[in-house]
Amino acid sequence: MKAVGVVVEYNPFHNGHAYHVQQAKKLTGADIVVAVMSGQFLQRGEPALVDKWARTKMALANGIDLVIELPYVFSTAPAKQFAYGAISLLRAVGCQTFAFGSEDGRLQPFLDSFTLIQQNQALYDALIKDLISTGISYPKALQEAYTTLQQRFPGTYIDLAKPNNILGFHYIEAVSLLKNEIQPFTITRIGAGYHDVIDEHSQIASATGIRQALFNKRALQDVEQFVPSSTYTLLEDWQQTYAAFASWSTFWPLLRFTILRYTPEQLTTFADVSEGIEYALIKHAKGAASFSDFMNKIKSKRYTWTRLQRMLTHIYTGITKQQLHAYTEPSYIRLLGMTESGQHYLSMHKKHMILPLVSRVAAMQNDMLTLDIRATTIYQQGLTSRGIGDDYNIPPIRL
Repeated sequence: MKAVGVVVEYNPFHNGHAYHVQQAKKLTGADIVVAVMSGQFLQRGEPALVDKWARTKMALANGIDLVIELPYVFSTAPAKQFAYGAISLLRAVGCQTFAFGSEDGRLQPFLDSFTLIQQNQALYDALIKDLISTGISYPKALQEAYTTLQQRFPGTYIDLAKPNNILGFHYIEAVSLLKNEIQPFTITRIGAGYHDVIDEHSQIASATGIRQALFNKRALQDVEQFVPSSTYTLLEDWQQTYAAFASWSTFWPLLRFTILRYTPEQLTTFADVSEGIEYALIKHAKGAASFSDFMNKIKSKRYTWTRLQRMLTHIYTGITKQQLHAYTEPSYIRLLGMTESGQHYLSMHKKHMILPLVSRVAAMQNDMLTLDIRATTIYQQGLTSRGIGDDYNIPPIRL
């Protein structure tokens, strides 16, 4: 059986995602689709709208055959590490191809952009270092250095100011670093842009637009046209169970408590906390009325919103610099769910997988997996006062 891989968050799964799954299978001629999906906390440093099991159900109901969890240390990392962890897992599970969505929609410009930077790495690094010394943020320095290379060596390159193109570039980079034969494909994103608000005259909306509508107190019915019926039902079930969708605004009381219980020196031990900001975190946590108010007070030219959110994610989950940087490679394949076809694929390929397959977390002792379990516990604590520990209680979902 041929498998195509996709790297996803499904936050939540919407009609654009359904199109991507269909096109990935059609374009590659694959028999099944394998999704490496972020767990409870995501790449932009925020809690998932609904938990990983609800999103697994959405995926399995809409064309995905296997859902594998991207470990916390990669799912909350910058794009380069995020992509490397995801492609490593697709390789480990035996995917021959992978397909990613992009604003460009053509593969060659991604390959050319990767070659441009690879062949001029010393110059690129020097440009970034000089730009950061002026006080601008790291992402902005990367973009300006890349623009300088394009001007010096004209060609057809991708626009790395667009978020999906950035991830696509790092997927190509990961394949090169892994020296892997997995073949990349890219599919043009359709409809709404990454940051667009929902448009009632369309059936396509970005996940960001859908979340913003829900967080702005729009009725769930207002997003119904943008998601498959199975997604809508699962969102209804979630709302009835928890009353609120997960967000930093929902978690703000616990996040503020977590920040204020530490000394400035203790805060600096957590992953991504840069020396100096710990005082601002404590000062503004005391006075901020909401998460949005807090973020607007600590955001600066040096610290982007995403960088700050990743920092806060690690403080909230208690992940230290030492813990996060101890892992450079995935060490297991955590199975979240499968269809009958996915189960058949596993039975055929399990013996040849280069990492252990985990279906019951209690049966495996692994420090990286322990961080995933902790992240789930802390995520659930922000939503409910009921018993927690679902990583031990919920087996892989079968459709």
